[in-house]
Amino acid sequence: MTTTLAMFPLEMVVFPHERLALHIFEDRYQQLINDCEDKEITFGVPAYINRKMAYGTEVRLEKIEKKYLTGASDVVCRGLRVFKIIDFQATLEDRLYAGAEVTYREDYKDGSVRQKDHFINLVQRLYAVLEVDFPHIVYEEITSYSFAHKLGLSLRQELHLLRMMRESDRYIYLIDHLTVTIPVIEEINRTRQLIELNGHFKNFNPLDFTDYTLGEID
Repeated sequence: MTTTLAMFPLEMVVFPHERLALHIFEDRYQQLINDCEDKEITFGVPAYINRKMAYGTEVRLEKIEKKYLTGASDVVCRGLRVFKIIDFQATLEDRLYAGAEVTYREDYKDGSVRQKDHFINLVQRLYAVLEVDFPHIVYEEITSYSFAHKLGLSLRQELHLLRMMRESDRYIYLIDHLTVTIPVIEEINRTRQLIELNGHFKNFNPLDFTDYTLGEID
């Protein structure tokens, strides 16, 4: 079953539940925001990558933060659910903005508590390595999407994550990514420390050679 949805293509990936702040200045999108406010419609933000788009997220206007004399506005939207584009129209009927026939993707919330805990622990480790404060987030509200823009994923990787229909698969994907990424960052930090120590006297801890095995290092 398909439905018609207004379109606001962006060169980014928007995830369900994500808070999206936008500055609206083009006439067509000013009209879209007015329609969202007056008619309470939602709209889609498809990820526009290399002049192609197929998947995106439906969003709802939550608040108009500021209106300018020019007609522009600052708005806050909230991600709802993932869709796939079936047919795209550059203008939707008599409106200035684009539209599309879309189908909504099922979202299977089959992630386990163990996966979630492992994921959170890795995110906390990443933030610690980067010396960034871990934000206060209610445990029950954390999903595989919660930190998606802050884990070093490329735009293509974010789109790949968006296309996954199972929470368990998204956790696996992100855990694998962090398991590879964190040691790389740790090694970069170690290298940076060595560079900073260049030319300085080094204080080495004495090694205990009383118990050792002679052999090659794997």
